[in-house]
Amino acid sequence: MKQVGVVISVVIVIFLILVLSGSFYTVREWEQVVITQFGKVIGEPKTEAGFYLKIPIIQEINRYEKRILRWDGDPEEIPTRDKRFIYVDTTARWRIVDARKFRRVLVTYAQAYAKLDDIIDAAFRDFVSANPLVELVRSTDWMPTLKEGEEKVVSPFPEATARETVKLGREKITRAILAEASKAMPDFGIELVDVRVKRINYVERVRNKVYERMISERKRQAAQFRSEGEGKKAEILGQMEKELKSIVSGAYRTAEEIRGKADAEATKIYGEAYNRDPEFYAFFKTLETYKEAAYKNSFVILGTDSDYYRFLKNIPK
Repeated sequence: MKQVGVVISVVIVIFLILVLSGSFYTVREWEQVVITQFGKVIGEPKTEAGFYLKIPIIQEINRYEKRILRWDGDPEEIPTRDKRFIYVDTTARWRIVDARKFRRVLVTYAQAYAKLDDIIDAAFRDFVSANPLVELVRSTDWMPTLKEGEEKVVSPFPEATARETVKLGREKITRAILAEASKAMPDFGIELVDVRVKRINYVERVRNKVYERMISERKRQAAQFRSEGEGKKAEILGQMEKELKSIVSGAYRTAEEIRGKADAEATKIYGEAYNRDPEFYAFFKTLETYKEAAYKNSFVILGTDSDYYRFLKNIPK
């Protein structure tokens, strides 16, 4: 009997521990708690951090965030008003402001994200299809000036030659989308804080067209640069050839002037030397001809009346 009593006592203690442990719960600073009893929401949500009591087993706690949460939509292909097909990638920030209503209507975060997908995507689709592409890309009509080395971006659409003006702009359109999507949020206990466009891009077929135009434009510019380079090269080579001829011509003229002056000076010296003693000069030049004559491997027969013997015949005795 004692053993049975001990077992019963242990079971009762364990049961009391489980009951007591299930009666207390805490709420942290960043969360709010909704109490449900048999699946039905009872009481007000606990939004203040602290220590609370509940009926164990019967009542359950459901924790939800008080912080701002992020929603990211899937990129969607949407045509703009000017028939340009683009992918729009969107994001939003939201929070639970009425946890009681959120629990009663949506229950889980998965249901909340599904509802946000439907509402926000529909609003974006309506506004994107109602506005031209330029309104979704730019927020103002201001256009940046090109700095040195920068080039103007070529539009992939040949008809877009005139500058398009912005009436609403991206910022006003996203604010309008936020206002439109926020209308349905109170029914779910949600507040939509902000919506933004993360990225806008052309669809695949249009991107290929853009790339082809970019490639052809770069090829055209490359051909233009090559042509200008060849022209510059010909101009430089022509200028170099002209300067080279001018230098050679000037050098040749200077050389000829120096050579002429030297010949004149030599002639002057020869004349002065000849005038001092013509006979001796004639004798000296005759001796030079003796030295320069081709006597090697040859015989030279001179007559007595040869000019070579003239000085020998006139030697004083």
